[in-house]
Amino acid sequence: VERLGLQRGQIVLDIGCGSGMSLDLLQQAVGPEGRVIAIDQSPEMLEQARQRVERGGWSQVELVCSPIQQASLPARADAALFHFTHDILQTPAALDHVLSHLAPGARLAVSGLKWAPPLYGMLNPLVWWNAVQSVTTLAGLDMPWAGLALRGARLTVEPLCGGALYLASGRMP
Repeated sequence: VERLGLQRGQIVLDIGCGSGMSLDLLQQAVGPEGRVIAIDQSPEMLEQARQRVERGGWSQVELVCSPIQQASLPARADAALFHFTHDILQTPAALDHVLSHLAPGARLAVSGLKWAPPLYGMLNPLVWWNAVQSVTTLAGLDMPWAGLALRGARLTVEPLCGGALYLASGRMP
């Protein structure tokens, strides 16, 4: 969330928000005058997020239950968070939809699993085990952020945990 460089009053998208683990940090960053739009297609996960929002009293958080490529989004968000959203990152229609709703220069933060490089290849069975529990495709696990880069995102990628995880951050043109 810190990599998004959010300011009070801004609009941020939490893509594939799941149970809403990032919502507290996001709503703090944009303040009561900002907006957090959290999207997930799982009603069960959004119910957990809704409970989190109610407990926190975060009126600036809006929850949207929809596949990303069909979600109703604001015209121009200032930033987007993709946290462990491999399937979304591998779905061109989802990426195109999200990116069409970002302001020029919007900031991105992307994190998740990836295949570890050969030097740390012993981590890949662990990557595989975690991936098959949480994604529908292993395609793109070598560079999960590639679809964003192909669409113009200027990202800096930081490998974590021997390269089995990554944190990419940057901006759209």
